[in-house]
Amino acid sequence: MGKKQETNDDSQYGESAQYDPTFKGPIRKRGCTDIICCILFMAVILGYIAVGIVAWLYGDPRHVLYPRNSTGWFCGNGQNQDRPNLFYFDILKCASSVNVMATALNGFQCPTTQVCVKECPTNFWAVQIASYFPNVKPADVFEQSLCVPSIDLSNTNLSVKEIVDKELCPFFHVPTISVLGRCLPDISALGRIPSDFSNIQGLPSSINDTVNTIINGTGDIVNGFNAREIGVRIFEDFASSWPWILVGLLIAMVVSMLFLLLLRFTAPVMVWVLIVGVLGAGAYGIWHCYWEYTNYKNASASITDIGFTTNFKIYLQVQETWLAFLIIISVVEAILLLTIIFLRNRIRIAIALIQESSKAIGHMMFSLLYPLVTFVLLVVCVAYWGATALYLATSGDPIYRVVALNSTDGECKKINGTVSCDPRNFNSSNYSECPFTSCIFIKYNDEGLLQRNIFNLQIYNVVAFLWCVNFVIALGQCTLAGAFASYYWAFNKPDDIPMFPVTGGFIRSLRYHVGSLAFGALILTLVQLVRIILEYIDHKTRSAQNPCARFLMCCLKCCFWCLEKFIKFLNRNAYIMIAIYGKNFCVSAKNAFMLLMRNVVRVVVLDKVTDLLLFFGKLLVVGGVGVLSFFFFSGRILLPGSTFRSETLNYYWMPIITVVFGSYLIAHGFFSVYNMCVDTLFLCFLEDLERNDGSLQKPYYMSKNLMNILSKSNKAPKQGKSKD
Repeated sequence: MGKKQETNDDSQYGESAQYDPTFKGPIRKRGCTDIICCILFMAVILGYIAVGIVAWLYGDPRHVLYPRNSTGWFCGNGQNQDRPNLFYFDILKCASSVNVMATALNGFQCPTTQVCVKECPTNFWAVQIASYFPNVKPADVFEQSLCVPSIDLSNTNLSVKEIVDKELCPFFHVPTISVLGRCLPDISALGRIPSDFSNIQGLPSSINDTVNTIINGTGDIVNGFNAREIGVRIFEDFASSWPWILVGLLIAMVVSMLFLLLLRFTAPVMVWVLIVGVLGAGAYGIWHCYWEYTNYKNASASITDIGFTTNFKIYLQVQETWLAFLIIISVVEAILLLTIIFLRNRIRIAIALIQESSKAIGHMMFSLLYPLVTFVLLVVCVAYWGATALYLATSGDPIYRVVALNSTDGECKKINGTVSCDPRNFNSSNYSECPFTSCIFIKYNDEGLLQRNIFNLQIYNVVAFLWCVNFVIALGQCTLAGAFASYYWAFNKPDDIPMFPVTGGFIRSLRYHVGSLAFGALILTLVQLVRIILEYIDHKTRSAQNPCARFLMCCLKCCFWCLEKFIKFLNRNAYIMIAIYGKNFCVSAKNAFMLLMRNVVRVVVLDKVTDLLLFFGKLLVVGGVGVLSFFFFSGRILLPGSTFRSETLNYYWMPIITVVFGSYLIAHGFFSVYNMCVDTLFLCFLEDLERNDGSLQKPYYMSKNLMNILSKSNKAPKQGKSKD
């Protein structure tokens, strides 16, 4: 009965792998797999290239890097190279709450003349009433650098009033600061506004009204900015700190590499120390809970004395709470202790596989460099996606509209900013009923064929990007799996390891299995797209959700998160099988899943032990380098003779975030190689146990350490004794 039951359990998850005398590691004679998916992936790539070309032809990233003046010229570029800042003549007209025109233009452009200036004004100034007298020369009132370039104050025949009415020069300005290339009022200086500003023609009669309107106008301008423009200042920080960022990343790389190589010798000690540490933490928790329970019991502090309260801190002052904590932690500690006792042999197997993985990496040091290939390909994908998204978002020609600079004056109210114009040929005399008209830049065209399909193209950009990223990761996993499998199935290590195993795995993956890798990447991409859509829906409807809707949304997000994790796990093991046997994705995924299910306990133990060890390694690398970068970029560590000063950074936290994030990517890259090695050797180990029995015809390929743990051995050729 027992044997029959064992057979039924075995058949439930497929038959065990059978001995094949011709199998000597990754199969060399193989054919192309999942050809249809390969063709589809190539078609998507070609379409992606076409979208990028169209975006490059019609887009202009200067739209988000440089501000434009009223005539549409970029500040800080071209003829305005030496004038990088944009100055608003009448900041009050930018306040949509008092200006119907600003509201009609949707905040894209403030309906006042704007000029490019070298430096933003830093003082209070206004045209006084006496300056409007006929004999006053404009050159004595205005500053030429703040006026439109078309007027020469020293030779003009216009009066001061005509210049102000036509907005050829500003009639007032306050202290300003440059924010993303715009001269915006310095809010902190508005408290020192001169009292005579209440008598300035064109300004409110109340100083408080003037201040509030300026603040309102400034806020509307800031709200009209594109958030991506803040990247300019971030780029400045990167330009001054990039050598030290590279030093931090180099330290992370060295520490990660040393950690992995030393695991060959330190893995047993580290794993048992971490396990003992977890048990010790639980033991301390039990003691602390018992100590708190005893103290409150002696003080007769009971939950019956306080009843129900919303102040949960009160519950920490009664004996029943600490008794409950004591019971829970004790139960968890007992479960952990019993699990470790009964699974100690499987933990030893996991440690042996970790050591064997470190040894395999030591024989194939180039495998540690392969994450650089993956990183370069991912950088190309991210850069192409970002550039395509930026060029698509900035496609379209600039639109100019006729605007009345004084919309409260008589006939000027009829000019509502709906008539298009060309600033190079515009003549205000065509609007004789309103002498205050001007042709200013409003926004970028969004009515063309390309612009109407920008949203669809951006969606295609995201889908193709996710597919390419997942394919690159799959290519790396399949490449490394092929290399490490060739190591395991080499009977005499390292003599039987083939030449250039990583290169061989890479070539096999690209030559035969692009379709299978694209198939697995597509499945993962579809799940990720569903998660993105759920996040978008949740973000847009959060304010209108009731508790039931929030619960349902949370359940959906949790389910698809779990599904994504499972598919990543399944894909990873499927790629290992593809690298070894060269079969299509579905067959490989099925065989890998069945093999793992036949050894599910070993899978769980190895996975958790490896996760614990690599988590500790990542914590060591990222935490150590992050703390070091914080002390350096915040100015707490000064290097003698260094020209770098933290005071020059606009946002000192940006280099820190970059170093921490880069350190995580580097540690993740190195540890992903190690994790892939462990998973590959584990699957090969399970196949080895099922295929072979240690006889002369079917010897084990596993290491002597693993055979000792399992009490197995290979028969010697002559004496019949153990190979050990």
